[in-house]
Amino acid sequence: MPTMLAVTAREWGAPEVLTPIEIERPEPGLTEILVRVHAAGVNPVDWKTRASGAFVTWGEVPIVGWDVSGTVEAVGPGVTRFAPGDEVFGMPAFPRQAGAYAEFVVAPSRHFTRKPGNISHIEAAALPLAGLTAWQALIDTAELRAGQRVLIHGAAGGVGHLAVQIAKAHGAYVIGTARADKHEFLRAIGTDEVIDYTAVDFAAELRDVDIVLDSVGGDYGVRSLPVLRRGGRLVTLAGPDGLPDAADADARGVRADWPVVEPDSAGLAAIAELVAVGELRAEIDRVLPLTEAAKAHAYGETGRTRGKIVLQVAEPAT
Repeated sequence: MPTMLAVTAREWGAPEVLTPIEIERPEPGLTEILVRVHAAGVNPVDWKTRASGAFVTWGEVPIVGWDVSGTVEAVGPGVTRFAPGDEVFGMPAFPRQAGAYAEFVVAPSRHFTRKPGNISHIEAAALPLAGLTAWQALIDTAELRAGQRVLIHGAAGGVGHLAVQIAKAHGAYVIGTARADKHEFLRAIGTDEVIDYTAVDFAAELRDVDIVLDSVGGDYGVRSLPVLRRGGRLVTLAGPDGLPDAADADARGVRADWPVVEPDSAGLAAIAELVAVGELRAEIDRVLPLTEAAKAHAYGETGRTRGKIVLQVAEPAT
């Protein structure tokens, strides 16, 4: 059987547990496609699950990663949307193992969509998980409408900077929190108002916000309640621990939610459309080869990235 290079977690723990190995290449089954991976995005969930195993349903050989951009190598029975040679990107299987840190990935065809032709595989690999997280939080959960005021915490991060652009594309007034050294970047991607959270208490500065998107966690959800108008929406990406007390939210007339991102070809297609017309782009902080996945995780865990880290799998990634 043909084999492929992949990166496995030999145990749960520090970045150094990530080890390149040679394993059997998967084959597509019913409704599945085999994708030759050109690039794989790196997300906080990658290093969080690597550290503990967390909530993921892992395969016999644990392979980290969900963001994929590549070329269809083969299609399984029943697949009509794609053919070998098509360029695709997606976030397959989450929260089951997708195995993005590998030369090949097999997954349901409807977990992918066509890669926009105006971006590289490196750029496309930075989009799926963070882009779908932002899209499902703002559009599907908070039901964002034109003219609304949106506060995005961690606005320069992987999810945050995409959320800024998605909100702007839908006609929102966007406020972002970030360190001062990231303000120029945030203004360049359309942020209307930027707050340095190290120098200013956002809760003392803001009122009548329609939507708060919290990608930071900790006490940000609780502290965000006073800035929301009655009928406003708080969406936290930090898990249930990021939610304020339900009674406090109800007393203020605020709805608080904790969505978990899901594979979604329709959402991916909408993201691709924004990319194609120049209204959305992923900021790439750093590109590393697949064999340096441990280094990518160590860097990501510093919390000082601007945009996304991407692993280049195929040479060249175009």
